[in-house]
Formats: sequence, structure tokens, C-alpha cells
Amino acid sequence: MMLSCSGLVVALLLSTARGFLNFSEEDVPDEWVLLHVVQGHIGAGNYSYLRLNHDGRIILHMRSLKGDADLYVSDKTLRPSFDTYKLQSVTCGQDVLVVPGDFTRPVGIGIYGHPSYKESEFEMRVFYDQTVLQDPFEKGLYPLDDGHPQNRSPQSTDEDFQEEESIFWTILIGLLKIILEILF
Repeated sequence: MMLSCSGLVVALLLSTARGFLNFSEEDVPDEWVLLHVVQGHIGAGNYSYLRLNHDGRIILHMRSLKGDADLYVSDKTLRPSFDTYKLQSVTCGQDVLVVPGDFTRPVGIGIYGHPSYKESEFEMRVFYDQTVLQDPFEKGLYPLDDGHPQNRSPQSTDEDFQEEESIFWTILIGLLKIILEILF
């Protein structure tokens, strides 16, 4: 009984994996528009770089045809690597990343040839997702009482508050030290 259950689980896992490995144009939602198809070869331990200028939500779908190519993406550098990236996909086989519409353009794309293989061959399909509507609040513009927009950082977090609080305490302690040195 236990053997037949484990066999059933293995069969289910294999069929799921086969579905992921056999990605085809039929699996792409109608709302996705194919922008580019990039094919290439990359040597072991080397990078190949691409630049994404298209606005909006972009889906990068890369599959390794031979070897193992990994995907790194950043909106801070045009040469992302395994040390400097914002998004990564480092699977054996298919790598899929969704580049949000709020990433600053141009976006750097790094394709890394895993050192386990002398050479890796890849094919990457770049899709534009037209289902995502542009949100007027996405860029961090919020109206003030007078109706004029004000730029605010959408990434303002508790860390920013703690940093300001830390600077305040540093200055206050410094002033107290000076007062104590004068008095004593």
C-alpha cells in the first residue's frame, strides 16, 4: 500500500515537472505581448548583459537549452551579478522573473553561465504584461492639502525613522558631553 502511494506521488511530481519544462506559447496568457526572443551562449563563470528599456511590468522567461544559465536583474546597475542584484532566478532549467513596472529604466539583465558546465545555451522570451494598469500612486505622488503633488519615497520605512532618531541621539549626547566638560 505504501509503495503504491509513493509511486502515485512520484508520478504526480513528474507530470508537474514536465509541465514546467515544456513551456510553450500556448501557456502564455493572451494579455502578455511577446517583445523579444534572445538566444545565446555563455561560457562557464561568465556574464552576458542585456538592457531593458521598455516600461511596464515585464516577464522574463529564460530556459537553458544546454548547461545552466542563471538570471540576475537590477534597476540600480546595468551589470547585475550574484553580488549586486534586485531579482534573481537560479534554477536548473527554466528561470522566470517578473520585473515590476516601478523599476527605474533602463533595467540591467545579467545572464550567468554556471561553472558546472563548460558552456550554457539559453533562450529568453521577454513579455509585456498589458493587464497591469498604471497606478497613479505608483510613483509615490500623493496630493497635499493645497492640491499640489508632493514627492514622497514609497520605500520610507521604520529604518529611515530609526536613522533620524539615531542622529538626534548622537547630537544630543555630544552636546551633553560638551556641557559636562565645561562644568567639570
